[in-house]
Amino acid sequence: MTIKVLAIDDSRTMRNMLNYALAGAGFEVTLAEDGQDGLEKLGNCDPDVVITDLNMPVMDGFGFIENVRGQSHWLGLPILILTTESAEELKAKARKMGATGWIVKPFDEEKLVAAIRRVAS
Repeated sequence: MTIKVLAIDDSRTMRNMLNYALAGAGFEVTLAEDGQDGLEKLGNCDPDVVITDLNMPVMDGFGFIENVRGQSHWLGLPILILTTESAEELKAKARKMGATGWIVKPFDEEKLVAAIRRVAS
């Protein structure tokens, strides 16, 4: 079974890097530019895992998580935060809101792929 990943980041460079790494690992990747774009693409791509940045225009990562966790259909969907932020209070807030994990940029390709495989199973 191919793992489907929705990757949300406002940086085109980061989206390209994620697409390259994840598609190269055999994942089916859908890209979104911000949380609102991610919500709009969520139902169509039916991902096994979501990776989202925190700091984005229109809707940030916290807003995305809040919207997703407010829908019973997506309660079990793993959501990994991929951000430059490392403050403990932000990590605690993300966990409380329903994030599954936290990865700090720049990411290590092998570790990211391993984390996705772990939470998708």
